[in-house]
Amino acid sequence: MSRADVSRTAQQYDPLGAMGSRPLAIFLGACGVVWSLLVSVFDRDVVGSPTLSALTVLLVAASGAVVFVASSPFRAPFPRWAFVVHVALLAAATVTSVAAQWGPDRSALNDFMSLLTATGIVMTAPYRPWTDLAVGGGVLAVVAGAAWGAGAAAFPHHVPVAVAAFLAAAPTLVLTAASAVFAWTFAGLAERVQIRAGSYSVERAERDGIAASVQQDRSTILARDVAPFFAELRTREVITDADRARARAIADGIRRSMVADADRTWFEHAVAAEGGIVAPGVAVPAGTTAVVDDPDGLIATLDADQRTVVRTFLRAALRARTVDPAGFRATIGRTPDAPDRVTVSIDLAVADSDVGIHRTFDPYFAVLRVTFPDLDVAVRPSALALRFSYDQH
Repeated sequence: MSRADVSRTAQQYDPLGAMGSRPLAIFLGACGVVWSLLVSVFDRDVVGSPTLSALTVLLVAASGAVVFVASSPFRAPFPRWAFVVHVALLAAATVTSVAAQWGPDRSALNDFMSLLTATGIVMTAPYRPWTDLAVGGGVLAVVAGAAWGAGAAAFPHHVPVAVAAFLAAAPTLVLTAASAVFAWTFAGLAERVQIRAGSYSVERAERDGIAASVQQDRSTILARDVAPFFAELRTREVITDADRARARAIADGIRRSMVADADRTWFEHAVAAEGGIVAPGVAVPAGTTAVVDDPDGLIATLDADQRTVVRTFLRAALRARTVDPAGFRATIGRTPDAPDRVTVSIDLAVADSDVGIHRTFDPYFAVLRVTFPDLDVAVRPSALALRFSYDQH
């Protein structure tokens, strides 16, 4: 794996997969809260401190809330600060858990934090790189070992202190290793897949698609105008001035079409393939065709990965039965306060409620959010607006 991609996560390589695994993370967090609450109330070795027990449950709940919020596809990618807070809360909960039941530990079944710290790392495996997982899990294992080791030293039992500390840290060490291996392996495989896919680049695929679209347009012109005209000429003995004028008109039409195709970007071809587009300088009634306002052709500065994501969204949006392609509007221009950045605004007319729009397009928003972190989505009944920006490449 290249050094540049060490920090990439499974969520960034596969945002839809991470979105699908989010319910598991939420379920694990909820189970941790319920388990810690039940054990604290019904299964205590010693009377201890109810206040510290309550604090432990609150810290566990807070760590789960951090993962719940930060793992949302609309806040992607999962930030490092959220992972640090999550680990810190679990470490604090580990200490308060041991302090809450300070005394002779006669049952390992109520030492719930040794497993909750382990599942806490598993919850974040799709969202952070393997290096973060390894460091975070290592910190939690050290805290768990130190806390339970201190308890075993203060209240000796049949198990040596070192063994008690290791047993407390073992679950976290094992699941941390598994999570780090998963994250490292997934990122490595994803990178290799991207390298192989690059042998037939997206740009080449787009050129092939544009060529096919242009060829289809030429075939339409030939079948609609040129072929019937030649068929008429074959039946005539004399070519008149009217025939010459008609031939010039057909030739001018073909030339204008070729010039318009030459000026189109891949984005305009993509929209045209799904719903039609306004040719530059041609006035048409409002709401009768899709419009792309990109006078400088800035959309061409997207890199291959970004272009793939945008085109996928365009295809899905303009082919959706609730979307009217004639209501499509896209504006591409330089960001006023950052000349090297390009801002893209897309507006769609959608014959659906805001809930229905989310149900249809949420997976695409998740992918767009990872690709363009500043993505802003405005969903209203019968309307969808997207805005994002990127550095020119």
